[in-house]
Amino acid sequence: MRLTPGPARDVDLECLDLFDLDLYSYGDPHPVWDVMRDKAPLHHQVLPDGREFWSVTRYEDVCRVLGDHREFTSERGTTPTHVGIDDPAAGVLLTSTDPPRHTEVRRPIGTKLTARAVKSWEDSIRRTIQRFLEPALEGETFDLAEKALLLPAMVTGPLLGIPEKDWEELVQLTAMVTAPSDPHFKTGSEAATLAIAHHELVTYVKEWVRTRRASGAEDDSLLHHLMSVRPGGAPLSDEEIALDGYSILLGANVTTPHTVSGTVQALIERPEQFEKAQADPSLVPNLVEEGLRWTSAACNFMRYAVDDVQIGGGTIPARGAVVAWIGSANRDASQFPDPHEFDITRAGAKRHVAFGFGPHFCIGGPLARMTLRIFFEELLQRFGSIELDGEPQHLRSYFIAGMTHLPIVAQKRKTP
Repeated sequence: MRLTPGPARDVDLECLDLFDLDLYSYGDPHPVWDVMRDKAPLHHQVLPDGREFWSVTRYEDVCRVLGDHREFTSERGTTPTHVGIDDPAAGVLLTSTDPPRHTEVRRPIGTKLTARAVKSWEDSIRRTIQRFLEPALEGETFDLAEKALLLPAMVTGPLLGIPEKDWEELVQLTAMVTAPSDPHFKTGSEAATLAIAHHELVTYVKEWVRTRRASGAEDDSLLHHLMSVRPGGAPLSDEEIALDGYSILLGANVTTPHTVSGTVQALIERPEQFEKAQADPSLVPNLVEEGLRWTSAACNFMRYAVDDVQIGGGTIPARGAVVAWIGSANRDASQFPDPHEFDITRAGAKRHVAFGFGPHFCIGGPLARMTLRIFFEELLQRFGSIELDGEPQHLRSYFIAGMTHLPIVAQKRKTP
């Protein structure tokens, strides 16, 4: 989707289709969300097959939906690709489980991913990012969006315990899950693409666990750590480990590439911001937060109302699906003045909800923040300039906001 919106326009809220893939691959949803926040903070849509959902677009409402599992449950599914169809893995899959079980599984995994815990990976991540950026400095066209799809696997593969030979395949499979209608990842119908990717990913983790159990080998990887998690005092079954491993793989691979490419595009379009960041490296952490807010790569999450809920000036009925639009919340002027301006000095940029909110706040947030900080430290130190060398191509997805192509040409920064 376009991250820098065009001019305000009239929007027919009665005919609005928020699942229109063209709106995200070729269109401009931000002016639509602007109107929704102003005139329809609770919006109801019925799909052609009769399924229906409600949408919230204001920052406070999005935080309420994502933050209160007593009002809005995750245990029927959390992604809009499953709207109206209960997720068979709900109650087991970490992302589709409410507290207290969610907390019991999440807490021991989270100890491996705190800011302090991931700090030991900084030097290794820096070397990985240096290797990643090196080809871009050869003066030829470098497709940042396409190359960046592999970057999270390069960073997190060793942490997860996944061998390098499997990274490319797993990246492709996770992209199929999150963008099953994009021609780069689609295999047959959308439903077939989802089914194939889900089966292959779960099977991969099951085989990984089976092999580890058979060999008796132990390591400090995150997937191996899952084998020792005991929610409620009982160990996870192999099926539960496979589903939670699947969830971790998705989280690791899906959003960071699009935050990278979208933030770089913003810097290319605003050379004064690029120069400001180069002149003052202390701005890099805030550049990362503004990039996360600006790109909002995980565009939305879904919940189901437990009972009738009053929100956004209306009512969501019990068992009604509600989509919380993160991409809209992060452009809410009540929280972010001049929200459609990309400003690396923005005060309060860290209030964004790009990592979600509440119990399901992204467990890998500290690792993602560190990776992005290192990426932009290295980019600003090495690149003297960056220019577009072709048209960006946007991901065909209403769930993940990102790009499949961002061709750039970079020049080396001259050493003083």
